[in-house]
Amino acid sequence: MRYADRLQARIEKTGSRLCVGLDPRPGDGGPAAARAFLTQVIEETSEWAAAYKPNMAYFEAMGIEGIRLLEDLLAGTPEEVPVILDAKRSDIGETQKYYAQGYFAGWNVDAVTLNPFLGYDSIEPFLDWSGKGIYLLAVTSNAGSADFQRQKLADGRSVFELVTALGDRAQAEQRATDVGYVVGLTNAADVLGKFPDAPLLVPGLGAQGGDLAALAAAARTAPDVINVSRGILYAGDDRSFAARAKDWAEKIAASYGK
Repeated sequence: MRYADRLQARIEKTGSRLCVGLDPRPGDGGPAAARAFLTQVIEETSEWAAAYKPNMAYFEAMGIEGIRLLEDLLAGTPEEVPVILDAKRSDIGETQKYYAQGYFAGWNVDAVTLNPFLGYDSIEPFLDWSGKGIYLLAVTSNAGSADFQRQKLADGRSVFELVTALGDRAQAEQRATDVGYVVGLTNAADVLGKFPDAPLLVPGLGAQGGDLAALAAAARTAPDVINVSRGILYAGDDRSFAARAKDWAEKIAASYGK
């Protein structure tokens, strides 16, 4: 089964497009505390999770024990929930090949985020993995996305449209890996109409203040997922992780009219 089909099936089964971000704060007790914390998060939110998204940076900040923690969490994540590793890798040749091998063959990872700005040959090592997916950074949720990603080219296109052209090329070549895009909700309103109907990973909801209205208005059919990290892990209220995840999942579904 292709990655996009598996993700679509998960969305249909749960009625949820919620991607639960797994971003443990390294200073909150170190790897041991993070292990207990994230295990509880996964146990409580799995009913509402269309996907999980661990962010490599938070685990790397805890050193080798953080990497071991991530490896264990990946191995123990419910099989029915796709895992998107937020690694944003970008390199060339052999190096990128080994990133792909490490994530797709060595770890229980279904998809990974990539920085595409080294060009098509830098994403090619990820394109021949059956059942896997990649998300190319296209329009990120930070203000600095205006510095490059949303700049206009001489032919009228924006830079991020060069990124979507890479995905179009992979599709035309019938590559085994599905290609989607990272589109930050905070910057989505003016760009969504220029994206193909491929899977989107959408950060920026919750603490970053993104508005779901733009995404809902785009009337997309692809298996897009909307990430919430701090709004579930660190909401600062007395609700359970399950209650927070349910609340976000229902808000997202309501915005889609479902």
